Amino acid sequence: MPELPEVETIRRQLEPRLVGRTITEADSHWSDKFTPAVAAIGHSILSCSRRGKFLLVGLDNEQDLIIHLGMTGVLRIVDTTMPGSDGQQSLDNPYLRAWWLLDDETRLEFTDVRRFGRIRITDRGDFSQIPTLRNAGPEPFDPELTNAVFWGNLKKSRRAIKTQLLSQRPIAGVGNIYADEALWIAEINPKATRVGKERAARLLEAIRHVLEQGIVNGGTTLRDYRNIDGGTGDNQHILAAYGRGGEPCLRCNKKLYSESIDARTTTWCLRCQKQ
Repeated sequence: MPELPEVETIRRQLEPRLVGRTITEADSHWSDKFTPAVAAIGHSILSCSRRGKFLLVGLDNEQDLIIHLGMTGVLRIVDTTMPGSDGQQSLDNPYLRAWWLLDDETRLEFTDVRRFGRIRITDRGDFSQIPTLRNAGPEPFDPELTNAVFWGNLKKSRRAIKTQLLSQRPIAGVGNIYADEALWIAEINPKATRVGKERAARLLEAIRHVLEQGIVNGGTTLRDYRNIDGGTGDNQHILAAYGRGGEPCLRCNKKLYSESIDARTTTWCLRCQKQ
């Protein structure tokens, strides 16, 4: 599932191509997970922002077109005017869930093989009907997210620290990949249910580091993730923990251990990340 670095990479690519454009046509898959897409017809795009793992496209009617990519969602822009473009062919794609034609004759397309993605239209900033957004914690790079605030957020739950991070409540945007990476850097066992002030500060620093690194590398492509030009990220080449179960720890050389924690495969070092 795309996490903050992947969504931020897509946002940065989309912003200069969407802002200032008007949506002239749109269509979607019949599922009500995607049908809100057509409500954007006739509106101009004022902004392209992100909250956690969600893309927020600001429209000129004080509403947001919200896109969540789910596990296999991909956004791309097709120039329908280019000779030899696959404009019509792409509309026949069985995994196409929604599309928006812009006034420059480019088309934003959303494909999603497993249909775990979702599109919503809400009043600007009203996330009351989207629990994950409504309950999301601070953005990782928000200057108001201090070590003390982060530690306080972690103390609100006694669930495993890995589960807490994936809940999006202590901090927004962190998923399975970057949680494993940050916990490995901070030398914190993912099963730990109590994280003291010093370890919380170390973890916050590690989270910011791995997310920043992921953005610089254009995201992590393991299978489905693609940017809007169809390219892959490069961050998968530098992962220290995620997906490396059975391989040597890059810090101590002990074999990394993998286990499911709350139904999410988790990898860590039993020596470096003692509980």
